[in-house]
Amino acid sequence: MNGSIDLSTLITLGGILISVAGAAAAGRMQIRVIQETLSDLETRIRVMDKLLDKFEAEQAVLKQRTNIIAELNAPSILEARARETSKLLSDVEYLKSETNRLHKIHNGVHPPVPSERKAT
Repeated sequence: MNGSIDLSTLITLGGILISVAGAAAAGRMQIRVIQETLSDLETRIRVMDKLLDKFEAEQAVLKQRTNIIAELNAPSILEARARETSKLLSDVEYLKSETNRLHKIHNGVHPPVPSERKAT
């Protein structure tokens, strides 16, 4: 070996350079594909995140409505309503009987009233 580079060494070095350049190109291509995939996944995650936020908001509204309905149908409230309804029905029956009594007193006809009163 005399310090000069022969043809076979140049061909070997050329092959190595071409292999490295090809590997670098393939690596860049794979990196680009990975970046596109990552971008697509990020977009999908953002869409799912928005949907999840929407579902959580709807769930909170439904939970609030369910709590309101549960409070309205609480046994103590239903019992109070039943007592109020019973009292109202009792009052209506009393008023009906009083109306019938007053109707019978007048015999269905109101006595005549003088058409004009004189001031004193």
